[in-house]
Amino acid sequence: MFVKSLTAGTLTLAIASTSLAASLEEVVVTASRNDQPIEELTTNIARLDEQTIAELGAVHINEALSRVAGVWISRGNGQEHLTAIRSPVLTGAGACGAFLMAQDGIPLRASGFCNVNELFDAASEGAGGIEVIKGPGSVLYGSNAMHGMVNILTPTTGEERSVQLEGGPHDYYRIHLTEGTESLRLSFNGTTDGGYKHDSGFDQQKLTAKYTTRLSDFDVTATLGFNNLNQETAGFIVGHDSYKDDDAAKQNPNPEAYRNSRTLRGAVKLETALGGGKLSVTPYFRNTEMDFIQHFLPGQAIEKNGHWSVGAQSGLYLGNWTLGADAEFTRGYLKETQPLPTVGSAFLVSTIPVGDHYDYEVDALTLAAFAQYELALTDNTRVQIGARLERVEYDYDNLMLDGRTKDDGTPCSFGGCRFTRPADRQDSFTNVSPRLGLTHFVTPSDQLYFSIARGFRAPQTTELYRLQAQQSIAAIDSEQLDSVELGLRGSRDRLDYDLSLYSLAKDNFIFRDTARANVDNGETTHQGIELTLSLTLTDAFSTSLMWSYARHEYANNPALSASPLDGNEIDTAPRHMGSASLTWQVSESARAELEWVHVGEYFEDPENQAPYEGHDLLNLRVNMDFSGQLHGFVRVMNLANTRYAERADYAFGSDRYFVGEPASVYVGLRRDF
Repeated sequence: MFVKSLTAGTLTLAIASTSLAASLEEVVVTASRNDQPIEELTTNIARLDEQTIAELGAVHINEALSRVAGVWISRGNGQEHLTAIRSPVLTGAGACGAFLMAQDGIPLRASGFCNVNELFDAASEGAGGIEVIKGPGSVLYGSNAMHGMVNILTPTTGEERSVQLEGGPHDYYRIHLTEGTESLRLSFNGTTDGGYKHDSGFDQQKLTAKYTTRLSDFDVTATLGFNNLNQETAGFIVGHDSYKDDDAAKQNPNPEAYRNSRTLRGAVKLETALGGGKLSVTPYFRNTEMDFIQHFLPGQAIEKNGHWSVGAQSGLYLGNWTLGADAEFTRGYLKETQPLPTVGSAFLVSTIPVGDHYDYEVDALTLAAFAQYELALTDNTRVQIGARLERVEYDYDNLMLDGRTKDDGTPCSFGGCRFTRPADRQDSFTNVSPRLGLTHFVTPSDQLYFSIARGFRAPQTTELYRLQAQQSIAAIDSEQLDSVELGLRGSRDRLDYDLSLYSLAKDNFIFRDTARANVDNGETTHQGIELTLSLTLTDAFSTSLMWSYARHEYANNPALSASPLDGNEIDTAPRHMGSASLTWQVSESARAELEWVHVGEYFEDPENQAPYEGHDLLNLRVNMDFSGQLHGFVRVMNLANTRYAERADYAFGSDRYFVGEPASVYVGLRRDF
């Protein structure tokens, strides 16, 4: 059974000379916000280093994170995505709250204001590393770090100057500029894409600055990041297996759709020795703005949302203790306006009117404290125990008429408008997340790790205040996830490996029921096994494997459907996922990689009646050094020209697909100065 599952699971033929199954001595930062070798962690962690990221040359971040077992960043159109980390692909207004997306440990979005696509705000293309923790892995992170965390690390400062140019199909062009000194690093990434589908494509610019210095007794690291995205969005295509038809695959049923997003983030990390330990304080700010057409909903309203935040993270590392406190204040807004009449049935036309649907502001305050203690039981065994206490407070201000009328106060037919605006109110949520972890060296090269942890996420503001139908108050509480994990990792000669088994149980799962009310009575379970291997075969050949087998199921009968769901597999939850790679060091100046990416069969619907067959992709990457300063690369993505869907679902009585692109060739040059 294990061999059969492994064969069906994944292969990645890799171009990087670095190990994807990290050695125990490798230093990571995400779990503790502090440099720490993996052997000290009582949790899983996966890391892609700077060289691997550069050689992958990902056009979309899903190409990079397919290198992490148990993770699927499901690509939408353009730069959009949905996320699965030890979970199904989660959808819905607050589904993104199950994952914490961060850059240098600072969340990309404020607590309570997540966005499903927020990874497109991070400077992942030129990152110094990407670290992923699966499940609730650390008490240093609170709401949203439930199913997992993705942390994009900015590169370190140093003498560097380079220009990289790249071209690909459908008028795809990208430029990457880097200028660095010992204390300052500037990088710019600009991309334009004409789009595979009709009336699609995007332009995106990302600028990152990093400055390091020493002030008095403090080591100072300041970062600033800006992102601008202007996207012409293509919607789902509809019809069973329509993605297999060449003409249908390029169609865009929503040529009017677009998404614009702008973000500005900054942080200053201050570190100093204190009392035989180390104190770290990081004040930060963020500002985000987004507007887009809801092309996926009747009426196609225009949504504008955004927020600005100021906050601080702190940590005191003193002997066996890690202590800290975090604080954040956010002011956010959302406005939804429909400029044109709804097209459809008399019911839809009457209940989804022209005009303003929502217009509100929310002030949010998050306060948290955490403590963690580590004790050596023996020379080979350490135990770690900790907890986090977090409180989130929302102050909601409705700027329109309360209730479910039109914006001028007139009623809709059929009992009222679809959109319900609650009266001004305040809500608060207090959560405690305990964690117990243990590591044990079985041999000097092999380590067991074990943890029991609880993760949580407070309701997102859209789940509380963007109501529909007859719901005037969303009486929902925080989601809660209990996790048990057992793993074995180590290094043997030319082999690095990490094997983990996990079991998760989620309570208070928040969803929109069949009456269009936001409720929190869902229960789900998630069990799986994950394997990461890196093997050096010879001086010229190496291989790697990232594989996962998982079952994600409903544990009760949530009102997502008129049918009973208890025991059903959750939709968009492949049992098998993974990738494998084979790398050939052709010469000192040339490397080639063949990669296999596998997404297994999954159901598109909660009733488990509409399956998607899954897909397998082959990718080829070649990197060449023409001289010490001139480098070239070629990538052939989807080498076998497989017809596939990036994501499939079932809605309104039909299969819907985001179409995967056919065979594509990308060519580029980098000049170092």
